[in-house]
Amino acid sequence: MQKTTKRKYGALTLLLLLFLSVQAQNRPLSSQAQISLLTVAPSDDEVYTVYGHSALRIQDPANKINHVFNYGLFSFSKPNFIYRFAKGETDYQLGVSHFNDFLLEYEMRGSQVTEQILALDSMEKAQVWNALLLNYRPENREYRYNFFFDNCATRPAAIIEKQLHGEIRFPQQEKAQSFRDMINYCTRNHPWLTFGCDLALGSPTDQLITAREEMFLPLYLKEAFSQAKVTRTDGTQKNLVESERILAEEMIDDSDIESSFWTPMVCCWLFFLLIVAITYIEWSRQKYFRIVDCLLFFTAGIAGCVLFFLCFISTHPCIWPNWSIIWLHPFDLIAVILFAVKKLRKAADWYHFINFAALTLLLAGWHFIPQHLNTAFIPLVMSLWLRSGYSVYRKIWNIGYEKF
Repeated sequence: MQKTTKRKYGALTLLLLLFLSVQAQNRPLSSQAQISLLTVAPSDDEVYTVYGHSALRIQDPANKINHVFNYGLFSFSKPNFIYRFAKGETDYQLGVSHFNDFLLEYEMRGSQVTEQILALDSMEKAQVWNALLLNYRPENREYRYNFFFDNCATRPAAIIEKQLHGEIRFPQQEKAQSFRDMINYCTRNHPWLTFGCDLALGSPTDQLITAREEMFLPLYLKEAFSQAKVTRTDGTQKNLVESERILAEEMIDDSDIESSFWTPMVCCWLFFLLIVAITYIEWSRQKYFRIVDCLLFFTAGIAGCVLFFLCFISTHPCIWPNWSIIWLHPFDLIAVILFAVKKLRKAADWYHFINFAALTLLLAGWHFIPQHLNTAFIPLVMSLWLRSGYSVYRKIWNIGYEKF
């Protein structure tokens, strides 16, 4: 959940790789070595910072090692980045930076950085160190990013779990929640981002998840580690975290949080009122403004193509099934052709009738659908419902057909 470019890290990456390889082969970690989990608190600076960030720090004063292993690097400069991101084929990579550089970046941003020193024995520290070096090899450092199941928080957790000699017992959930509950809380200051997430994510996102699955978010990983117990093979128990401290304080600036009047709810209801006004003018004048339906359904069709791509072509998790496909789908583009061609008027009437019936059922069963649908969707659904309903009304009363 951090951004960079290859130019920024290119030279440093090569130097650090050579340096770390030499250290691993000729200088094993000393008894002074410490391994810690670094957690960066969420911030509202960018879309990718609202979820926070996790990394592992390796500190060994005897060997002059003080590096941060960070699984959250990606590059916008990669070919077809937007398409690959939409398709779910985004490749992240493990990066290494000096601890001071890592900390300075977040101090300048004003984000809180917490360090949890892990209670590992010398062999476990060596195994974690070697595992990180193995991951950092050029052929291993890239991985296929998955927002819920394979990201900058899940990777450090998996390494620690795998290299520990014993079983980690994480705390029980205080309250069961879903992926959507968690990400919507993170995006609470960004209503348009919440709107987009609610549109793209399907019903699997609303299923209750386990305490282990909650650790896909860095703050939940931090809290889980702070309360985790390790049961050794000999039956003894100890805390996973030896000590915890704040390395950088959060600098809160309320001015950075934009509170705009133009939220999705406001904009969508204003749009619906516009459609109502146009439809009323049509009804009062016994007219039909064909261009209104063409523009409305064309826009819905384009959005439906994007949703169809996410549901049936992309490899993102928790996307399908998605009940929003009932009101946003590519068939609306075909409908535009039916509306525009006079000879296809009968087919257009049938399309409006079927669409009106489907949207009526959707609106009637809104609260019974097993998926959270953003309430800002309602006026958009009602806009399509109203236009199809008015078309059915025109068909019954033969309004506007003579001038079609």
